[in-house]
Amino acid sequence: MINTDVLIIGAGPTGLFCAHQLGIIGLKCEVVDNLDKIGGQCIELYPDKPIYDIPAIPECTGEELTNNLIQQIKPFNFNFHLSDRVQEIKNENSKWIVKTLKGKEFLTPNIVIAGGVGSFEPRKFPTKNCEKFEGKNVLYSVKDKTIFKDKKVVIFGGGDSALDWAIELSKNSKVTLIHRRDEFRGVHTSVDKVKELENEKKLEVFTKYSIKDVEGNENLESVEIKNEEGESKTIKADYVLGFFGLIMQLGPILEWGLNIDKKTIPVNTENFETNKKGIFAIGDICTYPGKLKLILSGFHEGALAARGCFKYARPDEKYRFEFTTTSKTVKNRIGAKE
Repeated sequence: MINTDVLIIGAGPTGLFCAHQLGIIGLKCEVVDNLDKIGGQCIELYPDKPIYDIPAIPECTGEELTNNLIQQIKPFNFNFHLSDRVQEIKNENSKWIVKTLKGKEFLTPNIVIAGGVGSFEPRKFPTKNCEKFEGKNVLYSVKDKTIFKDKKVVIFGGGDSALDWAIELSKNSKVTLIHRRDEFRGVHTSVDKVKELENEKKLEVFTKYSIKDVEGNENLESVEIKNEEGESKTIKADYVLGFFGLIMQLGPILEWGLNIDKKTIPVNTENFETNKKGIFAIGDICTYPGKLKLILSGFHEGALAARGCFKYARPDEKYRFEFTTTSKTVKNRIGAKE
């Protein structure tokens, strides 16, 4: 059995920053993630997609952000348990016994659920013919944007991911953006940028259209779209991208006795603790009044949850806040030079 101050479930950006904050205040943690790599949704679904709302970083990709967060926690030598999933938790003598799918056991006073939206998979096209091109010409995430250079790309969706990729790929590809409604759900700046690119004829936009079918033999050749009146258009395509959000599956979390509200976990905003003592939830999986699903918000939540863990990990000690710029203790922990 592995003893630790905190067990973090989820190795995405929020979980990684929470680990950093735990290290800063002198707590040890172990991190479990069901993916085979560190980075969570950020690395799995959009490693190459530009992110613009990280403070002091004008632009970075999901992969760059993940690599920087990994570098930040290196001094603490935390252990990652990848391709594994927490299955069962049990409270015993004010500590949690945690068992994983692979048979690992942890003993800890604190559990931090930073599992994004739980186990997830993208919502897919309803068209049967799309299946034979999936993973090749029909994609639901972008892991290498260079494959689209000088290609014809048809993007379906009306949210931030669809808009962001339409804008990004229009720099080097012929892009057509299709949405089943007139109004887009993405941020106004992205919607305005798409309209600007459309006016400049740098991309095409069709609204009130949805996918009807795809055609091709070995490779995709075209996609057929239809509007509400049943009229169809055929568009030549090398790739089709679908961004319809994720199907969220909380899995074993549903059996842990936590309060659940629409597949999210309610928390307080003092330290992001759940209704279970010593179990915290941060990132997209938690909910509270005014919640914003931003990486920035997850960082804030992780910092406060880490402090909340301190009282259970060190019940005989009083937590003392220190600024990292002046604390010799913190500098020693991260190996910083005086």
